[in-house]
Amino acid sequence: MASLSLFSVFVTFLLSLTPAFSTNSEGNALHALRRRLSDPTNVLQSWDPTLVNPCTWFHVTCDSNNHVIRLDLGNSNVSGALGPELGELKHLQYLELYRNEIGGKIPEELGSLKNLVSMDMYENKFEGEIPKSLAKLKSLRFLRLNNNKLAGSIPRELTSLSNLKVFDVSNNNLCGTVPVDGPFATFPMESFENNRLNGPELQGLVPYDFGC
Repeated sequence: MASLSLFSVFVTFLLSLTPAFSTNSEGNALHALRRRLSDPTNVLQSWDPTLVNPCTWFHVTCDSNNHVIRLDLGNSNVSGALGPELGELKHLQYLELYRNEIGGKIPEELGSLKNLVSMDMYENKFEGEIPKSLAKLKSLRFLRLNNNKLAGSIPRELTSLSNLKVFDVSNNNLCGTVPVDGPFATFPMESFENNRLNGPELQGLVPYDFGC
């Protein structure tokens, strides 16, 4: 009986450590982001990797379980690129990186952020294609990628995002046609302007994105 009681105490101890392990994983992901970014105005100065809990860092918001749910680096004068580590922020709901000088490709791993509600990365220098993996973000309501250097076609997989209310990819270098299925039926054409797009695709016909 004594050994059983000791085992129960040990299990309880391990369970109590679970949030700490989780936040440490999230802290590692955020510190990896910090290493990738140039930060001339020291907005990331509080991101101390020796602290297990990133919830004490500026521009980071956590829930009551110490999970990172919001990253606010909009208009922070940072540059550099994003890495796959951001996919480790499994509880993230808001990714706010707008009005910076961040470039490179948008990591496919962002498609792992199943709780994401808002992704604001407009007015940066992102290039390459919009990842098809973003179609996994079924809770996503706001996706703003305007004023970047994105190319290629708009992934048709994004039409499955039934909760998407705002979608803006204007002022990029996108080509092909504009989807008209799902939530895309309600988005204004201003959300697609100043690209190399050929206009809305014809209902029921194959999108003419070949050679895009």
